Amino acid sequence: MSTPTNGDHDLDIAKVNQRAQEIETKLPKLKKVFEQTKIMLSMVKDYWAGSYREIPYWAISAVSLALLYVLNPADVIPDVIVGVGYLDDATVVAFCLKLVQRELERYQEWQAAQAKAAKVVDV
Repeated sequence: MSTPTNGDHDLDIAKVNQRAQEIETKLPKLKKVFEQTKIMLSMVKDYWAGSYREIPYWAISAVSLALLYVLNPADVIPDVIVGVGYLDDATVVAFCLKLVQRELERYQEWQAAQAKAAKVVDV
């Protein structure tokens, strides 16, 4: 196995610089996945607490399994592998998000209604 030279690193840096715009356009998508993952976690917490049960069991199970997969350090691509260790985690979460998108939207509507009801009571 050969060690990369400074020239190799410089080529990588140049490639990133040349494709900076393309990288920047992907960042909001990554942020969206991160935000939706937080919503998934919140939904599991509310389900477990018993405050939100308007979700099919298959959907809450899929969300729970996807989140448990992220937690597992010894998954398909071990998380300790720098650069690609979280690639499989992101893929599993993205697949789950596609699968339960409508349920996440319903959950967010429920959250908004809860927040609105709390504001009415606080007045």
